[in-house]
Amino acid sequence: MIEEELELGTVDLGFAEKCEPWKLQSHFFPSKIGGKPAWLNLQDIPSADRVQCRVCQGPCIFLCQVYAPIESQDECFHRTIFIFICPNVDCCLPNQSDNFKVLRCQLSRRNDFFSVNPPVESPHTLPERRVEELTKVCRVCNLKGTSHCGKCRNVNYCSREHQVADWRAGHKLECAANEVNPQRPLPLLLPEWEIETEPEPDIDDLRGGKVERSDEEKLKEYESLVNAGKAGTLHDTSVDADLNAMAGEKEDQIFKKFKKRISEMPKQILRYEKDGTPLWVCGINQPTSIPPCEYCGNERTFEFQVLPQMLNYLSLDQVGKSIDWGTLAVFTCKNSCSSGDTYKAEYIFKQDILQ
Repeated sequence: MIEEELELGTVDLGFAEKCEPWKLQSHFFPSKIGGKPAWLNLQDIPSADRVQCRVCQGPCIFLCQVYAPIESQDECFHRTIFIFICPNVDCCLPNQSDNFKVLRCQLSRRNDFFSVNPPVESPHTLPERRVEELTKVCRVCNLKGTSHCGKCRNVNYCSREHQVADWRAGHKLECAANEVNPQRPLPLLLPEWEIETEPEPDIDDLRGGKVERSDEEKLKEYESLVNAGKAGTLHDTSVDADLNAMAGEKEDQIFKKFKKRISEMPKQILRYEKDGTPLWVCGINQPTSIPPCEYCGNERTFEFQVLPQMLNYLSLDQVGKSIDWGTLAVFTCKNSCSSGDTYKAEYIFKQDILQ
């Protein structure tokens, strides 16, 4: 029995919640899943080659973003981490993260895009600036639009792949009518959710002063939640079954720690603990070293991880195939440096099946 495995309280947990789309715009500094990225710097947005899949060389699409300011650094008064994923299931390879890209962006309190005062959370609060006013963006994904429709010239695209996808999804008719419908559903985008966060409660808070349940009781309750569709998993089978397949053996102590820790709050999709330690799903296929920041040369440290429960909200399955992960651990520059690119590449580690 690992006594320290349930020392809770140092982690912020993220949960997927439905909300009004206006809350997920850039000037409200959201943490979110799916849709289009809510850019922080509205002018120097990345182009498709910055988020290119390293397996198929195609453009990735937006997966999620986490708003994570650092109060002690003025240049990080606003700070967001963006994750992109290749939608091609064939690029999802075991224990490899080449189908993901992570970018970090940060701004001082006084900047060219947002007021120094917090925005009033209302649908009537309009942004000071819009990304479309400052640069051409892809109609599909909101990356930099480096080309445009050669016929109507009304819309821009980041790549041929996204232009073809949008043509098939409805721009063919728009183009003939020379009229763009801003309400038309766009291809490739993932379902949009807000990420709401709260501190991971300690054991006494979770149990409300009740006598501690046995491991068997907690896991049985967890399995009941999963089977009732309330645990946020991708498949109809339980998270235990999925993770047992990943871990190989039920007696893997690290896997047991992961399963037990998650079972306390089974709907969590994200765990944030800057400079902390990931909650790994098994004892092998962990990183032996993390590459240093490519801009300042300093070390990267763990910032947050995305759990497999997020997959339940993404509709990424295809017949006979699926994009999957055990956990996605994001490592960022320890100093959150301001050198180099406006949107800086960071490191993501994907842990999957125990071989």
